[in-house]
Amino acid sequence: MNPSRWLTGLLLSPALMILGLFTFWPMIYLVGLSFTQGSLTRLGWHWVGLENYARLFADPDFWQVVGNTVIFTSGTVIPAVILPLGLAVVLNQAIWGRSLWRLLYFLPSVISLVAAALAFRWLLQTQGPLNQLFHTNIPWLSEPGTAMLALIAVSVWHQIGFNLVVLLAGLQTIPASQYEAALLDGANAWQRFWYITVPGLRPTLVFVVITTTLFTLRSFEPVYLLTGGGPLNRTNILVYYVYDQAFNQFDLGYAAAAAVVLFTLVLGLLIWRVRYTEMEI
Repeated sequence: MNPSRWLTGLLLSPALMILGLFTFWPMIYLVGLSFTQGSLTRLGWHWVGLENYARLFADPDFWQVVGNTVIFTSGTVIPAVILPLGLAVVLNQAIWGRSLWRLLYFLPSVISLVAAALAFRWLLQTQGPLNQLFHTNIPWLSEPGTAMLALIAVSVWHQIGFNLVVLLAGLQTIPASQYEAALLDGANAWQRFWYITVPGLRPTLVFVVITTTLFTLRSFEPVYLLTGGGPLNRTNILVYYVYDQAFNQFDLGYAAAAAVVLFTLVLGLLIWRVRYTEMEI
């Protein structure tokens, strides 16, 4: 065997051992746990096969959580892509202040999501600054119709800066000659945006959509700190549902089955992203 392969394997082995111990083994253990029944309050485990998955897919609360997750994800992804796209187009045409505005918009992404959720909880109190500013008395975090809006607002606010920076970088890769040629042909601003900007940003837009979707699917802190899944289970999303079943209901096997469903969804998005990238290349 080629000695260089032995050397490569030797150099990679520490990283592979760490990766296997802290990444692959937990995933394997999670899948195995989903086929068992156990609790944090008693010793012993026993094999139940697909019983946890049968319970999961027959549980109306689980499907409500799935619906909540779809609403939360779509409500975050759509504005968190459209708004920074519009801002990026404007900033890309700015003569001065582009770096400053990019920095200001990116700052929310640097702030801890826990700190952001706590700040929004203070702002959205019934007697909080937002209601005092508009002279209203809306219980933002305790009404089913407004609690989800509050979570979406936190998520969009935290993600918009990162997406702006990525989209602005993508815009700067589009040759200016294409816009100049379109101007000579008499294309208006909308036509230049739709036929030059959007096709030129297609790989970047796919990346932004996937990363924003993954961000929303793992958003635990806002739900935990703002609503606790309520009111009436209206803001309970998959990642919080897994936590609640494991550490509040102490049903680890059932929680593991829900986690496997979430993991499968995330893995599917990642596989699709990789295949799309290979097609573009």
